[in-house]
Amino acid sequence: MSSLLRATLITLALLVTAGCTNKPILNTQHDLPANAQVSEEKMKVIIVNALQKREWTVQRLSPQLVQAEINVRNQFYAAIDIRYTRNSYAITYRDSRDLGYKDGTIHRNYNRWVSMLDRDIMAALRSNGMNEAGSAAQSFGQTGTTQ
Repeated sequence: MSSLLRATLITLALLVTAGCTNKPILNTQHDLPANAQVSEEKMKVIIVNALQKREWTVQRLSPQLVQAEINVRNQFYAAIDIRYTRNSYAITYRDSRDLGYKDGTIHRNYNRWVSMLDRDIMAALRSNGMNEAGSAAQSFGQTGTTQ
């Protein structure tokens, strides 16, 4: 095999591998069981605390909606909407820069940031369920859903 052909194949393989960093955008939806529901105010506080823990900036707070953004190393930017009620919440993509958004896919780091935020919200809701409803947290852990 000629060295030009070998170099071309190696370059092609590297380009294909580099293109695999984009994944379908992660949007989450969770419904809480009746015995694990919290007030809308408590849900908002839990969401805002999780955002602050993960270094997201709250842009706007309104009834049943939190808008937030994150800037990573002053280079990567993402914005999300979190719609919530006393028995559910959903995290959805709103905007991004320098994360390769195209046709419903985005750099995998965006999905990692949203996944970690989602886990923190779920953990706080479970913890709140233990404090206020005893065994409700156990049933919440079994019935929370992600779509």
